[in-house]
Amino acid sequence: MNPDAVLYSVSDRVATITLNRPQRLNAIDESLPSLLRRAVEKADADPEVHVIVLQGAGKGFCGGYDLVKFAEEKGEMPGNQEMPWDPTEDYAMMSRNTDDFMSLWRSRKPTICKVHGAAVAGGSDIALCCDMIIMADDARIGYPPARVWGVPTTMMWVYRLGMEKAKRMLFTGDLVDGQEAQALGLVLKSVPADQLDGEVEQLCNRIKGVPRNQLMMCKMSVNQAYENMGLHNTQMFANLFDGIARHSPEGLWFRQRAQDVGFKQAVKERDSGAPIAEGATKIL
Repeated sequence: MNPDAVLYSVSDRVATITLNRPQRLNAIDESLPSLLRRAVEKADADPEVHVIVLQGAGKGFCGGYDLVKFAEEKGEMPGNQEMPWDPTEDYAMMSRNTDDFMSLWRSRKPTICKVHGAAVAGGSDIALCCDMIIMADDARIGYPPARVWGVPTTMMWVYRLGMEKAKRMLFTGDLVDGQEAQALGLVLKSVPADQLDGEVEQLCNRIKGVPRNQLMMCKMSVNQAYENMGLHNTQMFANLFDGIARHSPEGLWFRQRAQDVGFKQAVKERDSGAPIAEGATKIL
């Protein structure tokens, strides 16, 4: 575990948590989810902190799971079992990660995600657990693995977008920029990239003057409405389905293609519009 993969600092009632694997676009490895949770819980326990900001170091917020590692490397590893596959083992791993990401949702303090570059796949899972998202106009957000090899485990798309828009995003795996994300209602606000830091700071300044107990009561009241809609049950299905997606015939085809031709070429083929099922039956 690399403790520097998630950085933590506090200044004037604002805790800043930084995903810090910039050489891999802050991709999620085995240790990052638990490190993120520890940082959120540290901020939650600090009476000096009124608001939490989550950001990414380097060129973008988070490029999702480290798929160059998980997709291209051969053999069994977390998230990719040899067949026959044990779904309970997969579910235990992914639900643990989801629970770590949801520490942002459960935190008694407001959480703001600052997105530049991209919040893609598992990176969008993390971002959408925050109470509010501020994006740069040229940043991108989406869940491309919904086309094959994945289901968003936090499944916050439906709770933020409603039924039809959530289905549009997950049926296509499209990436949308900050302005479209704002128009969809997915994020609170999109601003030019050079104004992103200032916009988040302005929002923090407005929130941090509110007593912690007021913030906690308001957040818990809003969150409870979504909990009553069945958020936990939705995530239980999503975590199970995510494992199935990686071990279905099409999911196995995708990983095999990533090993044979590299992840980028496999993604190009995934997004080509050609029927994946044909390749899947040939590879198995």
